[in-house]
Amino acid sequence: MLYDDDCGFCRWSAARLRSWDRGGRLRFTAIQGGDGSRLLSAIPARERLDAMHAVTPDGRVWTGGGALTPILGALPGGGPLAAVSRAAPGLTEWLYRTVAHRRDWLGALVGRQACAVDPSRIEL
Repeated sequence: MLYDDDCGFCRWSAARLRSWDRGGRLRFTAIQGGDGSRLLSAIPARERLDAMHAVTPDGRVWTGGGALTPILGALPGGGPLAAVSRAAPGLTEWLYRTVAHRRDWLGALVGRQACAVDPSRIEL
């Protein structure tokens, strides 16, 4: 899962997903880092920060609401949510964009300390 490291709400959200990922099936990395650049090389640099991304082991890149299906599918108990995401991609993308457009406000809501977390370093 690739997230915007300059966005507190994005870091907070990634940290919540990492906590849910008790089996360690997901890897979390910043879009802005070297791994992010390599994994997202097929996406123009100016578009990478427009959304979160998921890269599956076969190299497919999923973006925005579409990234929720493989992410949720990898999480314990996330299968039903992944199925809903897969069955209603338009709704999933709309929900994702609705939250993403409010990420500054949501970051303020969860607080500065919560948004300062580094999802790649959370102990499981």
